[in-house]
Amino acid sequence: MKQTKTTTRNPWAWIPTLYFAEGIPYVVVMTVAVIMFKRLGISNTDIALYTSWLYLPWVIKPLWSPVVDLLKTKRWWIVIMQLVIGAALGGIALAIPLPVFFKITLIFMWLLAFSSATHDIAADGFYMLGLDEHKQAYFVGIRSTFYRIAMITGQGLLIILAGFFETTTGLPPVEISAVASPSFSKEIVLPEVVQNNTGGESYFMVFPKKAELSIQNIPTSQLDSIRKIISAHNIENGFVHQTGAQANNQNGKSGESWWTAHVSSPLKSFLKEHFGDKTAEIPANQLTGNVSVVAVKLSAKPEENKEMVLNLKFNSGDKSIKLIEGERLAFNSHNYDKPAYLLLQCDPKLSRPTEAVFKGTSGNLQLAWSITFIILAAMFALFSLYHRFILPHPSADVQAARHQNFLKEFFKTFGSFFRRKDIGLILSFLLLYRLGESQIIKMASPFMLDPRQLGGLGLTTGDVGLLYGTFGILALTVGGISGGLAAAKKGLKFWIWIMALAINLPHLAYVYMAYFQPESHLIIGLCVVIEQFSYGFGFTAYMLYMIYVSEGEHKTAHFAIATGFMALGMMIPGMFSGWLQDIIGYRHFFVWVILCMIPGLLPVFFVKIKPGFGIKKKEEK
Repeated sequence: MKQTKTTTRNPWAWIPTLYFAEGIPYVVVMTVAVIMFKRLGISNTDIALYTSWLYLPWVIKPLWSPVVDLLKTKRWWIVIMQLVIGAALGGIALAIPLPVFFKITLIFMWLLAFSSATHDIAADGFYMLGLDEHKQAYFVGIRSTFYRIAMITGQGLLIILAGFFETTTGLPPVEISAVASPSFSKEIVLPEVVQNNTGGESYFMVFPKKAELSIQNIPTSQLDSIRKIISAHNIENGFVHQTGAQANNQNGKSGESWWTAHVSSPLKSFLKEHFGDKTAEIPANQLTGNVSVVAVKLSAKPEENKEMVLNLKFNSGDKSIKLIEGERLAFNSHNYDKPAYLLLQCDPKLSRPTEAVFKGTSGNLQLAWSITFIILAAMFALFSLYHRFILPHPSADVQAARHQNFLKEFFKTFGSFFRRKDIGLILSFLLLYRLGESQIIKMASPFMLDPRQLGGLGLTTGDVGLLYGTFGILALTVGGISGGLAAAKKGLKFWIWIMALAINLPHLAYVYMAYFQPESHLIIGLCVVIEQFSYGFGFTAYMLYMIYVSEGEHKTAHFAIATGFMALGMMIPGMFSGWLQDIIGYRHFFVWVILCMIPGLLPVFFVKIKPGFGIKKKEEK
């Protein structure tokens, strides 16, 4: 006998896994890719520009959603798209070790983004076909919860896992001791480096083994000179990756396009001159803390096209001794036989002998991130196999038969959205409400990962995964739930202004972190939690407004169009955020984000919302 297909299945068997699988590729494209590219040495300008373009599939998702209805079933699309997602993740894993990894991984990221957006269409449609109205209402919270768990897994646990691989796939940790005393000489010299000819296992060598710093202060001009020498040496030999601005300055203007020569470069010069992050000029004869130079060198040549990155951080002792150059040093087959230089400095107010220890951990970054993406690829191969057998076969999940009528109706529905008399106000709200947040999202992780001398917080990959990707997402979720409960009691009209301010004002937390660069993980985590909770709370108004403007005969289609503009509102500002930050620095960039609150609030003045919209109606007894 021929076995009949299961038309129903316990929703608990497939809804949690389906929406977990829906969330993972989205967070990989939007957040994990940013952190990965940052750790692999890509500039903030390129990261923000190219990863923001990856929003495009979600922007134009409403345009090709009919294809999912016209061709095959939604069940078929789910299973196949999960296979394609797994293949794209596997392609990224294989491309990371290649010399031209950035271009190739972006190609696979595009495949991942389009297949993920298509999977979203099919999964959301299948949810409505596979459940009756009562179960749809019951499981709406369950699907949202598992989507949020996917966010925490991707932004938190996955980044922590990558950070673990970064520190365990490299060379043994190295410790650098620094001792400060008034008896040490004020003279600053480059350390003598002993060439290693023993071969064998590779490890980091430190010269001298114990750095000696005099607590007798030196003129600021002397510090500036030695710092420039150290910085130039490290950049010239590839130990420190240049920022986009530095690379452009050294490459000159030869071969520039018309756009670069006449628009981009003049605009960049204007912004840098008038809004650049300038430090106050210190008189050359003013005294500052003394310094000591430490050299670090690899004992053996690494494999071709492999990069070993040494991350140095304060470990123990007196924080009066600081590392001011050399927090992140990249070693490869081209510079392994040269020393990289670190610069340690005493606090100018230090008057007693003291000491500190700095610890360096290294990792094969390419291998670490390849392993991470291989795990993801295997996960999606399993998801596809699991859903191939476990998803039900709803009788309503059939390929659309009337192609022409369906397409005609689709374009008619699409046009009705744009014929609304208040369409200009609606689009302004959708595009500008999150203007500041769209730029914060792209630059938050690079800001936390960048060394402190570049204006960042100098956190490790694991730190970012824990503070931003775990606690931050939990706060975002709690904020979203709180916003929903608040709106259910008093409605959107009452809360819209409070929520609009909530999504913008807490960006001051990043202004504070950029200016004061706190070292305490507790303070950084608190700032992240406050900003993310407020974002979740304020985003409720945005979601409710999309539902409000979608009401009517074509609610589903109009809501899909609104989500496309929501994605566009994130894509366009995100594209230039890295370029702007590279020019004006983190401090002024976050001030700029605060100023973006003004255009974000303007549409709120004019939106008209029916009283009572969003308030939960009491059920009749």
